[in-house]
Amino acid sequence: MSYRDLIVWQKSKILAVNIYKFTDYLPSKAKFSLAEQMNRAAISIPSNIAEGNGRNSTKDYIHFLYVAKGSLFELLTQIEICLEVYPELKELINPFFYQCEEVRRMLIKLIKQLKLKL
Repeated sequence: MSYRDLIVWQKSKILAVNIYKFTDYLPSKAKFSLAEQMNRAAISIPSNIAEGNGRNSTKDYIHFLYVAKGSLFELLTQIEICLEVYPELKELINPFFYQCEEVRRMLIKLIKQLKLKL
């Protein structure tokens, strides 16, 4: 199965695109710090899912899924910081919590499925 067929990859890619669009709303003083970190963490999630899928072993695949999960938690932390610094953007920020939780659950499920193959 290609990584493009994985719903978790599709959802994490949508999350990354949404984060990129959102960071355009941040004030210029945040563009080269918080926004850049958020974009990098968000991009890392689908990228690591894809890289793991392209590896030759299940063990490597699982490793990259854990890296994706770590990036997801990094992004969640940055989203929480963003909410505290820019509470006026709450309506734009809050949907990210749901998206992140959805991706987190899917990553855990995929990891469990792959561990059964080992």
